[in-house]
Amino acid sequence: MIIFVSILTAVLLFFLILLMLEYRKRTKRALSRRMHYYAGDMDALEGKKDDRTLGEKFMDWLRETGQQMQKARQGKTLDLRMRKAGLSLLGTEFLIILALSAALGFVVAFILSKKLYLAVLVAVFVMMMEWVYVLVRTQRREALFRNQLGDCLTMVANAMRAGFSFLQAMDLIAKEMEPPISEEFKHVMRDISLGTSMERALEDMDKRVGSPDFSLVVTAVLIQQQVGGDLARILDTISETIQDRIRMRREVQTLTAQGRISGWVLAALPVAMCILLNVISPGYLDPLFKERIGQMAIGGAIVLIIIGFIIIQRIVDIEV
Repeated sequence: MIIFVSILTAVLLFFLILLMLEYRKRTKRALSRRMHYYAGDMDALEGKKDDRTLGEKFMDWLRETGQQMQKARQGKTLDLRMRKAGLSLLGTEFLIILALSAALGFVVAFILSKKLYLAVLVAVFVMMMEWVYVLVRTQRREALFRNQLGDCLTMVANAMRAGFSFLQAMDLIAKEMEPPISEEFKHVMRDISLGTSMERALEDMDKRVGSPDFSLVVTAVLIQQQVGGDLARILDTISETIQDRIRMRREVQTLTAQGRISGWVLAALPVAMCILLNVISPGYLDPLFKERIGQMAIGGAIVLIIIGFIIIQRIVDIEV
């Protein structure tokens, strides 16, 4: 119960911070401040800073701290991971949130249990859960993008046949289609409007998306820009290929559904049996949790369950 309360508290803090960031992203306060700044209305800008709520001050502190850490850090891998997950965070900001939530779980677990090893275990588990959340969100976003890509190419090809340029067709996608593909094309159009070449903007989008199908599209567009050709026809051919791959991927997922569900069932079965035995016969599992050899057995069982689950998922994960 202590572990559950600690983990729940830390995870709630993590999602609360993400919710606050998402809310702030959708407000126009930042745009208003920029307008006042460029208009030279510094008094109004200072007044808005003074009127900030506690949550907004925390968000400002998080942003400033993340930017300072960003200057000292050379790698951009974690930033790219945040973009792939669709989170409006720098990599350093995510690390700060991760550390705060893990520290909260550590403190709550230590206060409730008075055991250092248990508090450390809770902190590690919280960080693992939050990282898994990012990975799951990334995978879902990539899957949505793949499913939208075929329709996107068909719309671009039809728009070009109707007389649109490729740039106008991308702007149409940004306005008419649903996220995440519309968000990515909005990013491309914003980069181009700020002076980035179309080739560089598409290559950056390819890095953010990480889809082999879209890499094929970018390659075709770049070649067409250099040597010419009927881009609409090329995109139609690529769209048909992508649609075939999507259908094949769905068939593979259907055929491997039993194996994937088996992995989840086998991973959840020991936990369910432990809860059931504790309800039927309270105290029956006390030696397993209180004695040293029982705790070692639990640790070994958890490691083996994780390894077995990963192996099963690897077996049924067939690339198409």
